[in-house]
Amino acid sequence: MCGRYTLTPPPSILEDRFDAAFAAGLTDPTYNAAPSQTLPIILNSDPGQIQLARWGLVPGWVKDLKAAPKPINARAETLTEKPSFRTLLQRKRALVLADSFYEWQAGPHGKTPYRILLKEEQPFAFAGLWDEWLDKQTGEVVPSFTIVTTEPNELMATIHNRMPVILPGRDAELAWLDDTIGLADHQHLLQPYPADGMQAYAISTLVNSPAHNSPEVMAPV
Repeated sequence: MCGRYTLTPPPSILEDRFDAAFAAGLTDPTYNAAPSQTLPIILNSDPGQIQLARWGLVPGWVKDLKAAPKPINARAETLTEKPSFRTLLQRKRALVLADSFYEWQAGPHGKTPYRILLKEEQPFAFAGLWDEWLDKQTGEVVPSFTIVTTEPNELMATIHNRMPVILPGRDAELAWLDDTIGLADHQHLLQPYPADGMQAYAISTLVNSPAHNSPEVMAPV
């Protein structure tokens, strides 16, 4: 499961890194991104723009927004087994922009939170799926997304039994957005990121509350 992450670089850095411009103006850094928040993603249908969408997928066919499940993660291994996810894998893929994520390691005295990031400490993209829900009463369109997860690599296996799919570089990101390649090629991208390219360290329990959104959340303990 991936239930919290960060996106701290300035918008100009993100625009250069992902060769895309913010469509909704500048955004503040987030040190504790949480489900239901509106966060930056890049859609396969508009790869030149960084857009904002709600974390927690609301498929377009949902009738009751409040009552509908809003999955924040989708398992890579079973995407094609679930009709709603299979359709999105074929038609609606996204880059979810981040520069680290959090996970909790279970132990005899409770759970210890960790921050996990790339060794070079640069921004990256999770593989995501997206959709839009239309409120027929108001006409409001609600874009949303979910993050694809996979089996853990050697580093993550010491912390948790799942990890988000981090696309390994620009070629993989462009392939994930590419509508001209097939389903099998997209599925092939959903692999654990190499452990030797990542690092992790323990942090305080400040991260447990989404209300804490400051650099102190990321500080090692």
